Amino acid sequence: QERLVESGGGAVQAGGSLRLSCTASGYPFSSRSMGWFRQAPGKEREGVAGIATDGTTVSADSVKGRFTISKDDAKNTLYLQMHNLKPEDSGMYYCAAFVETIRAWLRQVMGPGPLGGYKGQGTQVTVTS
Repeated sequence: QERLVESGGGAVQAGGSLRLSCTASGYPFSSRSMGWFRQAPGKEREGVAGIATDGTTVSADSVKGRFTISKDDAKNTLYLQMHNLKPEDSGMYYCAAFVETIRAWLRQVMGPGPLGGYKGQGTQVTVTS
């Protein structure tokens, strides 16, 4: 059974850093593109970043220069390194595995419907000013 488990969230002050991890199991990790999205209470989903099977990455404008997505195929693990965190970065962060292109997946994230593919249960990030 496919499973994604996020970890690494927590509470930090503005300007701080966190590294999120997402460990996958139950499917060939390197066969799917991966991504991170987030959602704050009362707000819509927001795509954060995606990484294709060949390592190509796409990041949202709101996190460019601050967040870096990466993966270790040997460890079946996806990462999100976050620097210079801002209060508006607070929310539940989810990892996902998908077969679409990254940009198509990001459009799906921003849309109103349910997301396809695999998703984790999320890890909470809270940034205080």
